[in-house]
Amino acid sequence: MAPAKTSKNKRPSHKPRIGLALAGGGPLGAIYEIGALCALEESLQGLSFTQLHHYVGVSAGGFIAAGLANGMTPRELCAAFIENDNKASEVFDPAWLMVPAYGEFLRRSIMLPGLAASALWRATLGGKSLLNAAEALGPALPTGIFSNDEIDTRLAKLFSKPGRTNDFRKLGARLTLVATNLDNGDAAPFGQPGWDHVPISRAVQASSALPGLFPPVEIDNHYFVDGALKKTMHAGVAMDEGMDLMFCLNPLVPFNATRTPELAMNQRVMRHGLPREKQAIPRIMSGGLPAVMSQTFRAMIHSRLELGMKHYEHAYPDTDIVLLEPDHRDTDMFLANTFSYGQRREMAEHAYQKTRQMLRSRKTTLSAKLARHGVSLNMEVLDDPKRHLVAARPAATRIGRAIASLEEVMEDLSHALNPSMRSFA
Repeated sequence: MAPAKTSKNKRPSHKPRIGLALAGGGPLGAIYEIGALCALEESLQGLSFTQLHHYVGVSAGGFIAAGLANGMTPRELCAAFIENDNKASEVFDPAWLMVPAYGEFLRRSIMLPGLAASALWRATLGGKSLLNAAEALGPALPTGIFSNDEIDTRLAKLFSKPGRTNDFRKLGARLTLVATNLDNGDAAPFGQPGWDHVPISRAVQASSALPGLFPPVEIDNHYFVDGALKKTMHAGVAMDEGMDLMFCLNPLVPFNATRTPELAMNQRVMRHGLPREKQAIPRIMSGGLPAVMSQTFRAMIHSRLELGMKHYEHAYPDTDIVLLEPDHRDTDMFLANTFSYGQRREMAEHAYQKTRQMLRSRKTTLSAKLARHGVSLNMEVLDDPKRHLVAARPAATRIGRAIASLEEVMEDLSHALNPSMRSFA
């Protein structure tokens, strides 16, 4: 039973129940979430991201959620996933995800002779068109290009180490990893009662099985694919249990190209002293099919998230929700390949610094919201310009620092004066 709730304006009488929901987004999404979590970990006092009440992970966010629930700090996840630090006891190898799905290829190829004979009969004696006859070959196509079995194998080994577990029921906190049942389209909340007998590593594999890239994962005679097919965030799984404060991280947002590219680029150069390495995008069409498809995908999943957040606001009026996601005008996040792992250090540092900037620019509303749950912003840490995650950036110019500081003050004032933005600050 959920604990008794109090007004948002009052501090709960019980120990605050704090949850974390992590959406998917491929390797780029995981990189963004690690960078953002590292910034949050060092900037929020009175909160440990390895001691929350409930973790919810979808797709790539499932990797991070499972690690946090097992006691791995954001910095430890960074060492393993971003830095590939040889001194770290665990190192993520992207080669795990690049193994061809040989088993799937073999299973489909066995079906090919019979299907080819059926197609030939349709095209000749059956009197069907060639297109209709070719449809008979559909079942011979593999359901995934790469095998994701290594995810289960490697994570099972990682979570078998002392102090960790691969069993949902033995965790000190609640962990829910959401996949989608391929046969009925329903969400499968692994970790919830009735679903908690499945190993955590297997649930991560199922939740991140993006259709077309990885084959569906068989569990208990059912097949499961990426959890983002049903919803983007699935944060309600935790809030149903009475969270007082809910952190939600979403890595992918549609890009807003309506700002003039010169302004966007000049601001970035002034802030960070960076060379003009990438061209800003004047129009999405300029990027061709990849940019159009990326924008389409981002817009679709984000529209669902917006509807979900509005639902959460009405369904859970006593839960404070903190949504963190990239700026819709963030050129670097849009230009980065969603499935690329090569720029992980650059993008993790980018997410880290952008999250720090967001916390500074919304300090007024965030401080009030967090204070109700015994959490506060460490402004000394946030105002320290020398802090970096994985690599030091060139020092910003004096003018760049002044402009950045002014923009943060103006944004903070905007959020403080605009009530409609408070639920998502």
